[in-house]
Amino acid sequence: MPRYNSAVVLGATATGKTAFAVKLAHAKHGEIISADSRQVYRGLDLGTGKDLHEYGSIPYHLIDVCDLNREFTVFHFQQEVYRIFPQLTEKGVLPIIAGGTGLYLDAILRGYELIPVPENPALREALAAKTLQELQAMLIALKPDIHNKTDLEQPDRLVRAIEIARYRQEHPESAVEHLHTTPLIRPKIYGISFERSVLRDRIRRRLIARIDAGMIEETERLHAQGYSWERLESLGLEYRFTAQYLQGKIETKEAYIEQLYRAIGQFAKRQETWFRRMAKNGIKIEWIDGNEAAQLTAEKIAGSELFGSLEELKF
Repeated sequence: MPRYNSAVVLGATATGKTAFAVKLAHAKHGEIISADSRQVYRGLDLGTGKDLHEYGSIPYHLIDVCDLNREFTVFHFQQEVYRIFPQLTEKGVLPIIAGGTGLYLDAILRGYELIPVPENPALREALAAKTLQELQAMLIALKPDIHNKTDLEQPDRLVRAIEIARYRQEHPESAVEHLHTTPLIRPKIYGISFERSVLRDRIRRRLIARIDAGMIEETERLHAQGYSWERLESLGLEYRFTAQYLQGKIETKEAYIEQLYRAIGQFAKRQETWFRRMAKNGIKIEWIDGNEAAQLTAEKIAGSELFGSLEELKF
């Protein structure tokens, strides 16, 4: 049995993950599964940096698969990866999971036991009268090792998380059924990184390029299509700050750009922290300098000693 049957390319925002994954796909006959929690949505193009032209002839998955009036969660992502992965391996294609959404990557790499859970109207009615602090205490009691801390800040997510935790307690057999549908995923994991000041410069230049390409107009157009400002603000930093600017909550374009730039930089730090925590949890990541990754071609990847371990990526 080969040591690896797939690859993962991860890194903070603006590190060139897609470009590297595409080169890897050309070198090893692969297809790319996007691990980006926002690129799944149709219509979120400039603000999420889809850059579909980068893929060229390489097939990709989990981009533009969901409308904005629906929620796409880590559960949906995991289920879709479990569906797509064996389809690729069965036809001799290397699955390459590429993206920067740490929770999504962790759900695959550490095999979160995420199961389909029906709504519980009686429980929801009982929880409706609870304060945010009471809901937080209930969830922490049910799940002391909770993965997604954002659940603790939003009442609707808290209620859903409590609903799921209660269901798992009452239906332990559901976790066993989950294991039967989980494909064996053994990835070689590559991380792309830049020195902090270089990354900040890349973030700023990319942000300006997206604004010049029409990111503000894209957000305005989505609102005109009927999506509320509240919904748009829930779709990540670019849409949150752009929606606030369009509503007049941020007075000048210069202030909007500066505030968004700083927020993206802080987000990149949080991504790096998440990846360090993954490493501490036993996930082995081979880090590659972003400048070196940018200079590589598919041919160099196929023949480089740096990627000698890729010879183990066979079926």
